[in-house]
Amino acid sequence: MTASPIVLGIESSCDETGAGLVRDGRLLGHAIASSMDEHVRYGGVVPEIAARAHVHALTPVVRRALDTAGLRLGDIGAVAVTTGPGLSGALQVGLAGAKSLAYALDVPLYGVHHLAGHVAADTLEHGPLPDPCVVLIVSGGHTSLLLVRDLARDPIAHLGDTLDDAAGECFDKVARVFGLPYPGGPAVDRAARDGSARAVAFPRPLTGPGDDPYAFSFSGLKTAAARWAEGHADGELPVADGAAALQEAIADVLTRKAVAACAAHGVDTLVVVGGVAANSLVRALAEERCRAAGITLRVPPLGLCTDNGAMIAAVGDLLVRAGAEPAPLDVSIDPSAPLESAALHPTARIARAA
Repeated sequence: MTASPIVLGIESSCDETGAGLVRDGRLLGHAIASSMDEHVRYGGVVPEIAARAHVHALTPVVRRALDTAGLRLGDIGAVAVTTGPGLSGALQVGLAGAKSLAYALDVPLYGVHHLAGHVAADTLEHGPLPDPCVVLIVSGGHTSLLLVRDLARDPIAHLGDTLDDAAGECFDKVARVFGLPYPGGPAVDRAARDGSARAVAFPRPLTGPGDDPYAFSFSGLKTAAARWAEGHADGELPVADGAAALQEAIADVLTRKAVAACAAHGVDTLVVVGGVAANSLVRALAEERCRAAGITLRVPPLGLCTDNGAMIAAVGDLLVRAGAEPAPLDVSIDPSAPLESAALHPTARIARAA
């Protein structure tokens, strides 16, 4: 029985340039370059700066990934790349690089949905996903509860999504109000260690008896935190307490709804992925509530929670082994693509003269 081809994955949807190499579900090597330091002074990611950084970083990152795996360019048997969602210019850089490599190596190219990559990241640590499983995706731009079966073959069912701000977006925006640095999630996590979550009674959005049990909304929580901070305009802001209370509110809502979804759908495995899955309280509270409910919790290691090329390679590897069709030659990007399946092969619309 011959081994599957080595899949190179390329990720460039935001401010991190990632390359990873996966074969038969095993991570062989990966590398990441971040342009985060260039965005800090602006308090958020600047698309043009991110795209320019990807241009400079892509080739060195692919080389580093190959070096860590002890492989050569000629060992690559397929290329997978993020085709959406994300920043348009950033996605274009990754796709152009992936197309060039696939063409030069004469290997198939697969377009991958960024969020499916986050889901697949867990398989690199814990093996194949149970069929079915509930997946909670929490990141800077996305918060969703999914019912996942065969990631490479089956449609992905949405149980609930955020109606406004994502959890990570709430962290970032409130951190700025609190005077904490960007990115806000890690800054709030650090500040919360010295605070008391009981010091501030922040709301738990959409957790009432008549609310959608699986939908999320963090806009009201963001506003409540801003109003609380404004109330301390004449004195010293107790940042640690505010950070602890904000983190507690977000982690409570996320884990409460995720565990309820598992129980309602008879699923005994919860997978928590995305950048906010690196938050210490989200991980701890998910573990506590899953243990109490008899649910197996799976969370990727910290290095695979944030954007990386390994997770894109993991999806590519699954698609190859499932016999999925490669992307067409005119595959393009979709910066706002909904998550419907792991493969994402949008094609460019060519405007015709009237």
